[in-house]
Amino acid sequence: MINKKEKIQTDIIKACCEKKITERDAALRLKISVRQVQRLKAKYKKGISFLHGNCGKLPAITLPESQKQKILEEFCKEVYKGVNFTHFTELISNKPFAASYTAISKLLRENGYKSSQKRQKKSAKEVHKTRKRRSKRGELIQIDGSPHDWFNTGNLSTIHVCVDDATSDLVGLHMSDNECSDGYYEAMRYMLEKEGTPEAIYADGLSIFFSNGKQDLTIEDELAGTREKQTQFGKICDELGIELIHAHSAPAKGRVESANDTLQGRLPVEFALRGIDNIEAANKFLKEEYIDMYNAKFGVNHEVKSCFVKLPSSVDLDELLSWKTTRKTDRGGCFSLNNVLFRVEGTAIIRKTVEVLISKRLGIVVKHNNKFYDVIPISFKKQNIDSSDSTNMIVARFVALYTLKNEHCG
Repeated sequence: MINKKEKIQTDIIKACCEKKITERDAALRLKISVRQVQRLKAKYKKGISFLHGNCGKLPAITLPESQKQKILEEFCKEVYKGVNFTHFTELISNKPFAASYTAISKLLRENGYKSSQKRQKKSAKEVHKTRKRRSKRGELIQIDGSPHDWFNTGNLSTIHVCVDDATSDLVGLHMSDNECSDGYYEAMRYMLEKEGTPEAIYADGLSIFFSNGKQDLTIEDELAGTREKQTQFGKICDELGIELIHAHSAPAKGRVESANDTLQGRLPVEFALRGIDNIEAANKFLKEEYIDMYNAKFGVNHEVKSCFVKLPSSVDLDELLSWKTTRKTDRGGCFSLNNVLFRVEGTAIIRKTVEVLISKRLGIVVKHNNKFYDVIPISFKKQNIDSSDSTNMIVARFVALYTLKNEHCG
């Protein structure tokens, strides 16, 4: 059907053909070139319509009503809560009613739906210049914690994220109840076992990574030339030869911040589709499947060289990735820690300096002369402990205090 604009065009070309106006006048009125007027005159004289060839035809992205209905029914399922249009298109790509992103997004918008996590336009003050990527894989690893309602239950938990700066690949993920040392240690464990040791790690000012300046240096630290108290994480990096760099703003570590946004937009749906509703199952999925899935889709520059260094087989990660302190045993082979008296089991280590290791994997053990020994709490504030339940509770409390506590709660 001819529209108003095409009717006006036809009348002007007709007037030009009848020499009522010149070709130049027709071109000015139609805002086209004289050459184009000549082409339209030729069409008019041959009786050829000015209508576009696609006029009256349905767009290529038009879907049958039955297919539209199936897509809408699928999108409304609870498991797709919070999904964006791109991710939804990927998730249904193997279903019989699959369609292109353009067709699906058009259908969903027409039915009043909006794609979640639509990027907001930033003001001029908020725009930050993108920092050039490092040239090698493993040259710089950005790390951060990403708290979110991952299981759509109203409860927050945190995924600890390690991202390679050169490729944007995930090189470590671990979920915990909150942002804590153990979460970062386990994300590091995955990276060290699968990739190796990177040159540098880029982290924010969280007390896990950098001292807050309030702790006093020991005499040994001062003699060694140390200017500030080193954290347990800092000591681990030192031992592995990793440079720990302080990122002073969120935009400075933009690649891991971007990964956090992507994970928060996609993982809850991936968990729901697989019936994953707990941290243990989530960590299994993250390490066995999702990291590879993510890197295949969002990783870049995979042709660059790697400078990861393979971790020596002599390194014991359980020992390395733990909270450590030193104590001296008394003549009974006991030492005190936070008002709890512990006895070293299995042998008589009397009046010796021992290294105490605490972690979720190890519990509480001591190391002396390169050998590890179990310990047992025997008294708390000078009150005897004679129950195995109490013993387990004390060990769990120490593990929680030193490796699982929420670093954002003081």
